[in-house]
Amino acid sequence: HCSGGGGRFDSGMLYYSPQIWASDNTDPIERLAIQFGTSLCYPASTMGAHVSFCPRTGFDVKGDVAMWGTFGYELDPAKLSAEEQLEIKEQIKQFKEYAPIILKGDYYRLSNPFEDGYGAWQFKHDGRVLLNVVMLEIHGNMTVSYVKLKGLKPDAMYQEKATGKIFSGSVLMQAGIPIPVEMGEYLAYQMLFEEQ
Repeated sequence: HCSGGGGRFDSGMLYYSPQIWASDNTDPIERLAIQFGTSLCYPASTMGAHVSFCPRTGFDVKGDVAMWGTFGYELDPAKLSAEEQLEIKEQIKQFKEYAPIILKGDYYRLSNPFEDGYGAWQFKHDGRVLLNVVMLEIHGNMTVSYVKLKGLKPDAMYQEKATGKIFSGSVLMQAGIPIPVEMGEYLAYQMLFEEQ
């Protein structure tokens, strides 16, 4: 179903269709605010979100933001470079792995993209936690941002898949995970934690 570009996400229509297209605006930075607002009332499994052609961000940002919802593509693959086509294959593989966490898991808003210098959200399902962060502000003398996770078991240990680092649930919730300070606009970070 489609909101028609007017933010009309009609809960009555979910009886007839499993998802609604939140907006025709597919710019991933603007979608952070759109999807944040939509998520105040509706689960991620109902929110249509796609990767499209948008020159101001890379495919990593586009993919991470689209994985906030049902995830898909709306672009001409024939116009993509070989590198971009490989990146899309990796994103699809990643989404297949993460889909149970995103579509069936508990969802947590970790920041407000209208007020904070980053957009951050988290999904948790069956001992797996998917953290997503998109940096919105980069400036000189920037300090490290710590994103505090939610809904974890304080005494449990969680291993971050890419680095192998292990954190306690209480550390991730009270101190947070540091987001690297890197130069560049709109950098995205996606981290998968598994309860040990």
